[in-house]
Parts: sequence; structure tokens; C-alpha cells
Amino acid sequence: MSKPLLDRFLSRAVKQGRLGIVFSDGSVSTYGTSAEGFPEIVLRFTDAKVPRDILMDPRLGAAEAFIDGRLLIEEGDVMGLVSLLRSNNPWDKGGDIGPPSTLKRLINKASFAAEQINNHVGSKKNVAHHYDIGNDLYALMLDNEHWQYSCAYWPEGVTTLAGAQEAKLKHIARKLHLSAGQEVLDIGCGWGGMAIHLAKHHDVHVTGITLSEEQAALARQRARDAGVADKVTILLEDYRDTAASGRRFDRIVSVGMFEHVGRAQFETFFQACAQILADDGVMLLHTIGRFGGPGTTDAFTRKYVFPGGYIPALSETVAASEKFRLIATDVETLRLHYAKTIRQWYANCMEHREKIVALYDEKFFRMWTFYLAGAATVFEHGGMGNYQIQYVRNRNALPITRDYLIGS
Repeated sequence: MSKPLLDRFLSRAVKQGRLGIVFSDGSVSTYGTSAEGFPEIVLRFTDAKVPRDILMDPRLGAAEAFIDGRLLIEEGDVMGLVSLLRSNNPWDKGGDIGPPSTLKRLINKASFAAEQINNHVGSKKNVAHHYDIGNDLYALMLDNEHWQYSCAYWPEGVTTLAGAQEAKLKHIARKLHLSAGQEVLDIGCGWGGMAIHLAKHHDVHVTGITLSEEQAALARQRARDAGVADKVTILLEDYRDTAASGRRFDRIVSVGMFEHVGRAQFETFFQACAQILADDGVMLLHTIGRFGGPGTTDAFTRKYVFPGGYIPALSETVAASEKFRLIATDVETLRLHYAKTIRQWYANCMEHREKIVALYDEKFFRMWTFYLAGAATVFEHGGMGNYQIQYVRNRNALPITRDYLIGS
């Protein structure tokens, strides 16, 4: 019964480009027609349960069949497979690669709601799940200079990952409108790339906070290596504890961390930021965001990638921040920048496939590349982008025109 249903599903889902499937019983089906710019992919299912698993939850079912080696890609790769499905069903035109079944959807919503509590203990555990898997993996995937695990910025003429990450750091620094000697808080500082850049180029003191022990240790070492250890302090600390300490900062920057806060904690996060930010301070929040309204996190991402995480809609973010008299002075939507960034990470992982498999195993490599393929294509064809929101507590804290954002 599952095979005819999958056949009907794929006949609707793939119109341009070609998808061929060799089923476990030896039968073959093809979908779509060749079209320029659309991939051509051939799959093999090694058992009869794969169609059912995909129909129950298209993303999780396909992902786990791929991870377990039950869905084999005979021609093409996982990036091409996910690109084929998403490009045929773009969010902009009302497309969806297929929601989970009703039962799976109810289970996912209930599990998602429970995970969104994200208290102190849960937050540290969730961060460790993703960031404490070892710095060696990220060394193979990220840019060597800045170690930025977040959306880069691709102005015209920039062609390398390192160049785009440098451009992102400069872009954010302009929005912070820095002056020498200021105290800056970097919430979710990662491996210290932002803190090092600001300390080195703007003569400010940066306190970076993270919940990842692996990140904190390497960030401190990188600050020493860069000669700015006297200007960069890295703490293993939760933002809620920073707020409770009573410390205040001239500037706050947070890049790629808000996605981990959890919807139930949005107001807590912005209340903490309002407490921490000086009266004439400036804050820059850089986060993945939904183009549409609020939603839920899919089962694959919750299980394998970011447990406890949630991608906010712009409406949710602004609604939470405005309760604490934080004035949104500038909002920029980065539409395709993250897709370009993640495709670079994917290429790096494919280049270093043997090293990553040696660090972990084949199943991990398949899981990780499926995650990257899904992430890249959701920014190309799905309902995700990046938002940079600039906040102040005092309307006079910044120039009244945006000319200061233009520069080197």
C-alpha cells in the first residue's frame, strides 16, 4: 500500500528535474522531466519499509533511511536530492515538500512544546549536544580565520568563505557603532571570532559568554594567539546569570544564539538584555528566522541537530522585545546569504569526508551532510532567512540617518 501512495506523492512533488527510484523488489519508477538547473537523482531502497517511513514523515523518514543506509543515492548526492524536492516546491509559491502524517504531527507538536521549556540545565545540555561534539569537525568545515558557525555576508565581489565571514563581522561592527574603550557583551560567542575581531579592530573590551566547554577553551586560546587576550574575556556562563550579576555593557552582540533560546524563553532573553544594556547602549541580534508566522521545529532537527531550538518568526521576536522598551532601530533580512554559506560548509565536508568518517563513522557523516543539505536548501527555496535587528534603549543613541552603516 505504501508504494502506490509514495508514487502519487512523488508524481506531485517532482515536476522539473528527474528522480529515479529502484525499489527493494527490483521495480523502477521515474518522476519529473529533465530541466535546466534541476538535478537528476537516482535512489535505491534496500527494504520495503522505506516508502512507508517517508510517507509518515517525509523529512525524518527519508533522513533516517539515508542515515541507516536503507536509502542509497546511486546517482547524485544528498544536496542534489533535497534541492530537487525543495526547488519543485518553493515556499514563495506556497510549496511544501510534504508535512508529516496527522499522528506524527501531533506527536511532534507535543514533544516540541515539552522541549521548549529550555531551563538552565536543559540549555547547557542542548548546547553540548551540538557544539561539544569536538572542535576537529568544525576545523574541517568552517573558515580557518574566524571560525564562524553562522550566516556569512556576501557583498558583490566576495567569493570565498573567509572573505564573506570577514564581511559579516565588519557589517555587524558598523551596526554596533563602536567607540574605543567600550565594554561589549557577546552572547553565544562561539569560538571567539566576533570577540577577537572587535577587540583587534575597534579597541574595545569584549566579554564572550557560551555554554559550550569546547568552544570556551578554544576561544580563549584563539584570543591568546591573536594577541588580544587582555581585551577578550571568555566565560562559561548563561545569559540569565549575566543579567542577575548586575553587570552592564555599552554594546551587546548576539549571533546565531537566539535560535537556541526556545520560544518559552524569548521574553526572558530580552528582559535580560534590557537589564544588561547601558542606557545609551546598542544591541545587534543576528538570528535565523521564519518568513511566515510562528511554527514548530521539525522532528529531524529536534532529534539530531538542535534539541530545544526554535527558529523564530520576525513577529515573535519583535513582540517579545518590545515588552521591555527595546527600540528596533534597524531590521535587515538576509535572504540568500546563509544558503551560500552552508553550501561552502557542505563542500568542505565532502572534501574532508574520509577525515570526518575517521573521527566519527559513516552514519554520522550521512546525518551531518543531510542536515547541511536540508539547511542550505531551506534558505534557497523554503521559508527561512536571517534577520539582523538593531536595538537601543534611548532613541538618541545612534545617528538619525543610516549613513554610518556605509563604509569599509
